[in-house]
Amino acid sequence: MKVLTSWLRHFLPSLSVTDRQLADDLTLRGIAVEGVHPLGEGNGSLFEMDITTNRVDAMNHYGIAREAATIYNLPLAPLHNGKPASAADGKPFPVRIEAPTLCGRFTAQVLRNVTIVPSTGKIAEYFNLLEQKQISNAVDASNYTLLGMGHPTHAFDLDKLEGGIVVRLARKGEKLTLLDGTERTLEADDLVVADEKKALALAGVMGGWDSMITADTKNVLVEAAWFDPATVRRSSRRHLLHTDASHRFERGADFNAAPVANRLVSELILASGGHAEGPLVDVVIPEAAAKTAARPAIRLSVHQVQRHLGATLDPAGITKEIVAQYLTALGCTLTATDDRVPHPSQFHREGWETTKSDRPDFSVQLPSWRLDLEREIDLIEEVARVYGYNRFANTLPTPGIVIDHPAAAKQAAVRTRLLALGFSESISSTFTSQQDADLFSAKGKGAIALENPLSEEVGLLRPSLVPGMVTMLGHNLNRDVRDVRLFEQGQVFAGSAEQVIETEQLALGLTTAETHSTPPHSAEDRPFFEIKGALESILSLFDAGQLTFTAEAPTWLQQGRAATALANNEPIAHFGELAASEAVRRKLRQPVYLAQLDLAKLYALPLRNVTARELSRFQAVERDFSFTFPDSIQWLSIARALESLNIAELQSIKPIEVWRDRKKFPGVYSLLVRTVFQSYERTLRDEELADWSRRIIESLTALGGTLRA
Repeated sequence: MKVLTSWLRHFLPSLSVTDRQLADDLTLRGIAVEGVHPLGEGNGSLFEMDITTNRVDAMNHYGIAREAATIYNLPLAPLHNGKPASAADGKPFPVRIEAPTLCGRFTAQVLRNVTIVPSTGKIAEYFNLLEQKQISNAVDASNYTLLGMGHPTHAFDLDKLEGGIVVRLARKGEKLTLLDGTERTLEADDLVVADEKKALALAGVMGGWDSMITADTKNVLVEAAWFDPATVRRSSRRHLLHTDASHRFERGADFNAAPVANRLVSELILASGGHAEGPLVDVVIPEAAAKTAARPAIRLSVHQVQRHLGATLDPAGITKEIVAQYLTALGCTLTATDDRVPHPSQFHREGWETTKSDRPDFSVQLPSWRLDLEREIDLIEEVARVYGYNRFANTLPTPGIVIDHPAAAKQAAVRTRLLALGFSESISSTFTSQQDADLFSAKGKGAIALENPLSEEVGLLRPSLVPGMVTMLGHNLNRDVRDVRLFEQGQVFAGSAEQVIETEQLALGLTTAETHSTPPHSAEDRPFFEIKGALESILSLFDAGQLTFTAEAPTWLQQGRAATALANNEPIAHFGELAASEAVRRKLRQPVYLAQLDLAKLYALPLRNVTARELSRFQAVERDFSFTFPDSIQWLSIARALESLNIAELQSIKPIEVWRDRKKFPGVYSLLVRTVFQSYERTLRDEELADWSRRIIESLTALGGTLRA
């Protein structure tokens, strides 16, 4: 956004600081000036500014001048001189709002016998400095008002209107040619400004071709309105039209600015000739006003301001007078409150009659242009912002106040283990696309759409970390990094906009170009078992009980090459190879393996206590057993069978070698099991070892195994 300091000084005639100092002070207060460009003697400077989306009130010269007036405690010149551009006589122009939930306010002023000429004076001067295109005095008046005070307006050629103004929803399939010359086919939820016969403008976005101002225009209808942000955003996205007007309306325009903006535009047009006919028509929907300009007041305690913000470099600190000065300058109306009215922070206490400083000092009526202010803490933040964050003392928190998050030790344990396993920590976007949300959402849990998304590709809160993980692996592959191991711990979201369910999740991603095998696994299967081993290693940090696996897996994993891990028969993680269809869609150059682990379930488990035990002074004895088993017998069943023998001296059971020949011996595999016996009290005897070996053979035979000679 481009801002002229000469225009700012028009509203602040007593401003004495240099343009460079003004830029620095605004930036420190969150109104970022990214560049200062001198414009020559007498013209001041051009500020290149970056205004955040929640500060639509500062997307204009008057809003920034208000910020400067607050910082320096200077008087701010009024926007309007108070003289109405309307006429007392004449009939009001007919205006009818048929969509009251979408259009909360509409103003209209008729101007007769106007002269359409090129702009001169301040408008031409400022537009030349801003490199703003000049069209005519009528159109430039609307643009000048938008740049000056931030509220969009529009001027119609009155003689091209048929009847009065009607603000309504479009008829499905209705055609409208816009000012850019394109014909648009409207949908039933597009809001339009129309006359009795036809649509005239796409409300809040762009005016229509058939009613535009030309050199032959003699009579004008000036319009300024307030439209529902979501409705304007929807139409803007649908028709791929992002205009200066839609940018403001989408973010919440000032409800009370419409009549002021209408008067300013009318005055500028009439400066070249003509007269107003009839009064300014101002149709207000009370329900819309209650949600914007007439919001309930907020109670504010100076004690709470001081408690939240802490010590300052100024010994006097933030006083009641400073709080009142800043908030009043920002447009708030402060009313002293009754000392006996409790502050909201006291409602939970029995007998709220505590100290006087705990009770609210002010009832704060919010300005209509600051829809981002909703709670007491927002007002406290405004005080801190204007006061200057650089003016607060560097102090440490009081001992005992800052404590570790309950899951901090568990998060650190998981992070340390994954780093030790060769995984690198990553961070992905919190937002995702509709397609990814549909694929990766858990069954029965909806994804949450953003009210004001950056784009359609990132229009929802992520229901899973997996889409971001796949994207990061793809970025690495596209840059010829073919061996990648990543993990991310983060929040995922489900539910609805009314009730957001936020949980913590862990995602692992692995892709490799290595072709060597690791017996007993082939090169093709090795990554699958590597990511499975990483999950098992993480779960081993916790008292997760019995860990089992099932072949069931979500659709985003390749069936037959994926599994679900269960802790005590409860699903806790999914892992496997990314589905082939998804790999093709994302144009991945090699197979990608993923794991998704529910950290909420994992962190509900206690960390396993690591204990050290004195080594036995007696020699250990190894015994190997070679069996063949049907493919249906898993290692878990074998281990459980041997553990159930309750042989105290049996210290270890490990699979040493797995071998199969599907052609010669279909349906079976060979397994070499190694056992280790050791006592902490004595040397083992041969007859004991023989008895234990017999019991092991009988147990494995009963399980379905056959002892190999």
